[in-house]
Amino acid sequence: MKITASKLISWAGLAAILAGILFIVIQIIHPADNLSSVTTGRWAIVHNLGIVMCLLGMLGITGIYARQAEKAGWLGLVGYLMFSLFYALTMCFQFTEAFISPLLPTEAPIVVESFLALASGSTGEMNLGALATVYMVVGILYMLGGPLFGIATLRAGILPRLAAVLFASGGPAALIVSLLPHPLDRLAAVPLGLGLAWLGFALWSERRMNASEPLPSRGRIQTEQ
Repeated sequence: MKITASKLISWAGLAAILAGILFIVIQIIHPADNLSSVTTGRWAIVHNLGIVMCLLGMLGITGIYARQAEKAGWLGLVGYLMFSLFYALTMCFQFTEAFISPLLPTEAPIVVESFLALASGSTGEMNLGALATVYMVVGILYMLGGPLFGIATLRAGILPRLAAVLFASGGPAALIVSLLPHPLDRLAAVPLGLGLAWLGFALWSERRMNASEPLPSRGRIQTEQ
């Protein structure tokens, strides 16, 4: 099978669909951010899915950017880089919560509780130093990178405009919903997840539409020549 750029972009669209769906599902099934949840099977499932989501998200956002790179301009590039970095850093936190935090509730409960407090924007008993700063940077990348990339996608006019609007609204929605008590602020993931899945579907469907177009007959080609 010959690998072409269009096929890679199409498969990136499928990755974006899955990443968008997982982003929403994870918020729905996420257990409470407390010490007793860290050692449960549900906690392990959610954060392993989070790792997969970040990986698929990086692939998906790369395909979306590649499809419109020329028309997205510098704004699209900045948004793409910021959101890709958001996924990369988030994957590190998801890995920590999936494989390291469950080992520490007995030996170092204060460490785990302080780490869990990051999600709600509060401070735990222990000063996590640079880790808290990095977590804040992740939030900034999400709130700025999403709108920048969404606006660039809207201006490019190649992919569905409403999907771009949904994707761009994820950051502002997170800022507004942050006024609600945790974990209700997780609702902010819905518009961005839907927008990402929709943009991915647009990429994936382009390949199917192109593949379904009938080829001109040999006789017609000879006549045209």
